[in-house]
Amino acid sequence: MAAFGLRGKSLVALLLAGLLALLPAGLIGWSLLSGIHEHFGEAYARNATLLSREKIRAPISRELALSLRLANSEVTLQWLKDPQNPERKDLFFREAERYRQDFRDHAYFIGMLSNMGYYFNGNDEPLSREPRYTLNPDAPADSWFFATLRDTENFNINVDLNPELNTTKVWLNMVVKDDNGEVLALAGSGVDLSSFIRDFIASDDSGVTPMILDSEGAIQAHQDRSLIALNSGADAKAAAGNTLLDLLANDEQRASVRAAMQAVQAEPGAVQVRTVSLDGHARLLALSYIPELNWFVANAIDLNSAQVIDRTWLLPVLLGLGALLILFVLLFAFAIERLLLRPLRQLRYSAQAMAAGRYDVALPHTRNDEIGELSEAFDAMAQKVRSHTSELEQRVQERTRDLEAANQSMLSARKKIEDSIDYASLIQRSILPNRELVNALGQHHAVLWRPRDVVGGDFYIFRSEAQRCLFGVVDCAGHGVPGALMTMLAHAALEQAISDCGLDDPAAILQRTDQIVRSMLSDSAEYKSVATNMDVGLAYVDLQGRRVVFSGAKIALYHSDGSSVEHLSGGRRALGDKRQGEYHNSEVALQAGRTFYLCTDGFLDQAGGDRGFGFGNSRFAEMLCQHAKLPLQQQSAAFSDTLASYQGDYPQRDDITMLCFRFD
Repeated sequence: MAAFGLRGKSLVALLLAGLLALLPAGLIGWSLLSGIHEHFGEAYARNATLLSREKIRAPISRELALSLRLANSEVTLQWLKDPQNPERKDLFFREAERYRQDFRDHAYFIGMLSNMGYYFNGNDEPLSREPRYTLNPDAPADSWFFATLRDTENFNINVDLNPELNTTKVWLNMVVKDDNGEVLALAGSGVDLSSFIRDFIASDDSGVTPMILDSEGAIQAHQDRSLIALNSGADAKAAAGNTLLDLLANDEQRASVRAAMQAVQAEPGAVQVRTVSLDGHARLLALSYIPELNWFVANAIDLNSAQVIDRTWLLPVLLGLGALLILFVLLFAFAIERLLLRPLRQLRYSAQAMAAGRYDVALPHTRNDEIGELSEAFDAMAQKVRSHTSELEQRVQERTRDLEAANQSMLSARKKIEDSIDYASLIQRSILPNRELVNALGQHHAVLWRPRDVVGGDFYIFRSEAQRCLFGVVDCAGHGVPGALMTMLAHAALEQAISDCGLDDPAAILQRTDQIVRSMLSDSAEYKSVATNMDVGLAYVDLQGRRVVFSGAKIALYHSDGSSVEHLSGGRRALGDKRQGEYHNSEVALQAGRTFYLCTDGFLDQAGGDRGFGFGNSRFAEMLCQHAKLPLQQQSAAFSDTLASYQGDYPQRDDITMLCFRFD
């Protein structure tokens, strides 16, 4: 074999071409970018942080000033000193209404120490002069109030969820004191967290992550709401795990960021920049301080994706490098063609002839290098292929016979399974009260029952006695055969519970059903490792008393007269859940023209539309209101068509059951 064979020739050509292409490109790129990238990145971080600081400072300072004026108003103090005086109370609420028009969210609150009453008036609701609820020192939801009284001298800014009002805001909590320094109340306003993040935090700039921190580094606002330390503005203990320092990679970076925070506190308006690691990636962290709010404004900049440098000048450079690279590739291709591809092409023609079954093709043996060795190897391979072909054909025939036998066995097993599922579907349909509903209600009811598979985990019930009846829908965990088996168990448990409790107490039926299901499954070793829960909604109709009594486990009762849609919520826990729920009855009048709807979550969660989102509560309510005045059978058809149109080509995600009734 030649001392300098084909492998050596190709490697030398490739090495020379790579060096010629990479060396000038590397020198040009390094000289242009290495010296300015870090400088421009730091300047970009400073400018973005100063812009965020000014964007936040003025509007929030205005909200803070308005809240302080409301808290320190003489009208507010006079009412707090004599809360039972109707004239002072009336004067306070009339003045507070003027403040409400000036607040950004058109809302204000006052929490009074004398009676622990929490007063709140927002923009989308009528004026209330009575407390929304009573503050409780033992309630975690009210910890902000008592922590503020304990730890705050004048005011704090606190991001928190108020479950009573079902709203999350950036709260401005002002401590209200009398002339003797005695604390009378907390008052102030709030900015909706979603709009706050949208207006002040959300950034369209690629690679820029703005955030707001309190004096201890707790995250008050962030595009990722799971990182926000709720209630940390009032109670520092609430910030555990949700501070900027917790996101840093090591103690050295934490110490550096602490020093930067101290530096900008000492010099408001300045910006400190540090290199840190967030989410496992290097970031430039820029910090500035707003003393009026006791907030830090921070920006984490990803230099790899942020538009730090104007890249328009890169195009000519890249075009030049591209032209140079093309020239090098052409030179390399010419060398490869002469040294490698031409002899390999001849070898390929010979290999194609052997692939077509012509094993007598003569291969070139004239070269004293790797291609010559490859030709000799092809000759040996052709002899081997010829000898093995007949043996392989025989083996293929034997394997084909084995596969045909296995396919027949699989077809037989599949037929048995399909027959079993069809029989299960027949059994499951037999427990549905279709005949009872038709005989008892006729056109006063409609049912939409659509299992995802042949059998499913949804079913519905109906019981009728004299001038009263009970409707219900049930959504058992699972789909297909497992879900269908759960429906048998759920049906038996509900039958027993109805027998024990009667028709007129849906909450008691749910509690009793929960007990029966737990007693049925408690001895099973798999009880805690598989899902055995079920969502249930029960509606008792008293035709003589013209009322509907409802109780649900994660299922709501909707009703509509065609002008609006309202609902009675069910309990938050399903039957058979790991934690036992509490269920209570709710009542609504049985008015003429009012249609009632019980629906499992398969309808609401069905994917569809342009982006594959779920059908959703708002779209569901709009559909009910649109068709509520139609006859029930037409409503059911309209609901089915609406869901099919929204679903489009998306597969059915879950079992769907919807039971409608109306008594005119």
